Amino acid sequence: MTDEDLYVDGDSARWAFGTGFTDPLHGVDQAVPEGVDAEELAACCLALGDDALVSAQRLAEWCTRAPELEEELALANIGLDLLGQARLLYARAGGADGTGRGEDAYAYFRDPEDFRNVRLAELPGGDFAFTVVRLLVLSVWRLAVCEALVAAPDPVLSAIAAKSVKELAYHRRYAAEWTVRLGGGTAESAGRLRAAWGELATWVDELLTDRTAERLGADPAAVAERTRPELFHVLAEAGLNRPGDVSPLDTPASPVPGSGRNGEHTPHLAPLLAELQSVARAHPDASW
Repeated sequence: MTDEDLYVDGDSARWAFGTGFTDPLHGVDQAVPEGVDAEELAACCLALGDDALVSAQRLAEWCTRAPELEEELALANIGLDLLGQARLLYARAGGADGTGRGEDAYAYFRDPEDFRNVRLAELPGGDFAFTVVRLLVLSVWRLAVCEALVAAPDPVLSAIAAKSVKELAYHRRYAAEWTVRLGGGTAESAGRLRAAWGELATWVDELLTDRTAERLGADPAAVAERTRPELFHVLAEAGLNRPGDVSPLDTPASPVPGSGRNGEHTPHLAPLLAELQSVARAHPDASW
C-alpha cells in the first residue's frame, strides 16, 4: 500500500499519524540471486522472524498492566514493529525455501521444537525492569545484525533489514533510557534492575555467538564487537558496573547449554505459543 492508495480527497492533514505507510519491498526483485544459498537464506529469515514474533508476544502481555498508559502504548508499538518484521521475514522464508508457505503457517502451525528463536526472547515476562533489560539486550544485538544485513546479497533481506534498523534504533533508545532511569532511581528500582541483569546474564552468550546470518553478511564476531560496548555504556550509565555487580558482560563464561537455534527451548515457549496459536488452530480454515 502506498501513500497514493491512502489518499481519498488529497487532504493529508486528516491522517493523524502521517502518510508514511509505504511497502518496504515495493519494486524489490523477489527472486533469490545467484550465489545465494536459498536454504540458508530461508533458515536465516525463519530464525530472525521467530525472534521477532516471540518477542512481540511477550511485549503484548503488558497490555492492560503496564505501569503507565504511556509505557503501555510504547511497549505495544514496539511489539507491533517486531510483529511487522516477523511477517516480512516469514514471507521471505516461504519464498526462498520453495514451499510457498505464508506468514500464518510459520506463526500458527509449527510446534515449539520447530521454532528457532533465541531463548532470551521466550523467558517469562517478569517485572518492568526485566522487560526493559531484555529489550535493551535484544534491540542492541538485533540492531547490529540488521545493520550488517543491509548489505546482504539478497535484496529482499537487505530491504527488510533497512526497514528494521530504523525501528530497532528507537527500541534501543527507549530501553536504554529506562535502564538508566531505573538504575538511578530508588533503591527498589535499582535493585530490580540489578536482579534483572543477573537473571538475563547467562542467556546473552547465545546471541553473541549466533552464526545464523554469518554467510549473509552478519559476522558474529563483528556483531559481538558492536554489541558489547553499547551494553557496557548503558550499564555504566545505570550504575551497574561497579565491583561486585553482575552484568552480562561479566559472565560470558557461564552460558546456559543448548541453543534455541537448534530447537532446544525452555519450558516457557510452549505455553506462550499455545496462547498465540489457539484461535488459528481452533479455526484452521478461517481468514481475517
